[in-house]
Amino acid sequence: MTFSAPVPILRIFDVGRAKDHYLSFLGFQLDWENRQSEDGPLYCQISKGDCVLHLSEHHGDACPGAAVRIETSGLREFHALLHSQPYKYSRPPIQSMPWGTDDLTVPDPFGNRVTFWQLTPEA
Repeated sequence: MTFSAPVPILRIFDVGRAKDHYLSFLGFQLDWENRQSEDGPLYCQISKGDCVLHLSEHHGDACPGAAVRIETSGLREFHALLHSQPYKYSRPPIQSMPWGTDDLTVPDPFGNRVTFWQLTPEA
């Protein structure tokens, strides 16, 4: 028996804002998107490296306000990259957590929180 990594579903309400946040700002790529009809709600997959997320406008797929933790290497470089962009909605800090991780929590425009983390380097 084997298990794969889970694929979180995050609820979104505005496709343009979601793409601006996840694709333009965070650097994810759009893998595919699906609508049951031309004006139907969007369901799509985005990815960055091995990290895969699903975004959904469908009522009932997920609740706004979800929290996702993504293990990351090069957290400080990613932080610098985010801060180098002209994205006016978010300037997230890195926080050293008491359990031994450095966390970079980036809220999305829909109340979801995506935390990129790595083990705190030994001093």
